[in-house]
Amino acid sequence: MGDSIIDGSSKPSHAIDLRSDTVTRPTTGMRAAMAAAEVGDDVFGDDPTVNRLQSVAAERFGFEAALFFPTGTQSNLAALMAHCGRGDEFLVGQEAHTYKYEQGGAAVLGSIQPQPLEHEPHGGIALERIAAAIKSDDYHFARTRLLALENTIGGRVLPIDYLQQVTEFAHSRGLATHLDGARLFNVIVKLRIDERAAVAGFDSVSVCLSKGLGAPAGSILMGSRAFIADARRWRKALGGGMRQAGMLAAAGLYALEHHVQRLEEDHANAEYLAAGLREAGLKVTPPQTNVVYIEVPALQIEALKAHLKHRGVLASVAPRTRLMTHMDLTRPRIDAAVQAFREYPHWPA
Repeated sequence: MGDSIIDGSSKPSHAIDLRSDTVTRPTTGMRAAMAAAEVGDDVFGDDPTVNRLQSVAAERFGFEAALFFPTGTQSNLAALMAHCGRGDEFLVGQEAHTYKYEQGGAAVLGSIQPQPLEHEPHGGIALERIAAAIKSDDYHFARTRLLALENTIGGRVLPIDYLQQVTEFAHSRGLATHLDGARLFNVIVKLRIDERAAVAGFDSVSVCLSKGLGAPAGSILMGSRAFIADARRWRKALGGGMRQAGMLAAAGLYALEHHVQRLEEDHANAEYLAAGLREAGLKVTPPQTNVVYIEVPALQIEALKAHLKHRGVLASVAPRTRLMTHMDLTRPRIDAAVQAFREYPHWPA
């Protein structure tokens, strides 16, 4: 299949890419907005489009200030470094990106100790685990300064009542709170809440514009003016100061204006994909947002990956394989992907 796939779309046809919702290409309207963007030097604070993006994001989420970063990894790291000093500690889930998938940056570059904790089935961390992990005021221990959560996490949406309880508890114990909201707009659309309700109780939030929303790059970090001032210094130290970044910011603004509510399509397509794979005989975890998990026997991983690639389907095949729907994945392409899975000849009987 590959480049020969025809799906009725006006976009160029490419392989059916289920690896992530980061693989999307800018839409025609987004490209036009990028080309027309007014730009300046953002390190000097002179890029008007970046400034507008930061202002719009801060207003929508109810924070005093916001800062544009090239990546979510860097945004999260700058947040951790702004909240914690050398030798401090943050509490975090075992499966959280800030602990497991971001190269240990907090420890490597921030000299911050992570204290990983086990997740509950809904994706959060039990208050009892958090309480037990907070270090006493003793110079033998790292100082526990921060609780970092993630929403969504593994496609799961954290319950709103849990978020209220856990942030209130963290603050009662003297901890700051940070939310890695890389896919937070999926939460907002899924629960039909506004941005401010989604981040209530958090001192800082990082939101990605290139996951699901279709921008080519960029994340926004939000918090108080003093916190963002510290994060700006760390952004510079981490190499994140960009110059004429307005073209990327314009893509982010376009995404916020045009691509948020369409996430409902991705969620519906994830349900559709899950149903098709289940009918094909695979063991599927019911999706909550745009993430579908299937189980693959370890001995079949390489053969299945090769089979799918030959059929024009890209997937990060593992014992627990994550498949993601996104704005470049139409129903006909999902049907083609399901058919490729169905025709794999070596599924266990």
